[in-house]
Amino acid sequence: MSISSQRSLGIQKNKLLRYKLIKDLYQKHKTEDIPTTVVWRKYIYPVYPISRTTLYEILCTPITIELKKIEELSQKMAS
Repeated sequence: MSISSQRSLGIQKNKLLRYKLIKDLYQKHKTEDIPTTVVWRKYIYPVYPISRTTLYEILCTPITIELKKIEELSQKMAS
């Protein structure tokens, strides 16, 4: 269990947790009649200055699955 691999897992976990916050904010404001770009411009970009491309990447990321994988890896490294 190296420190660099623990650090990279921590970085990945924090990124996924940030993705989760952004996705939750998106889902809070997204309705059928509001386009994704409007949700990004009015609600997401002022709080999280990310590009639309990054938003689309976040929306396609299986966040909970990835977080579970990281949790399992960190448990294996700890034992």
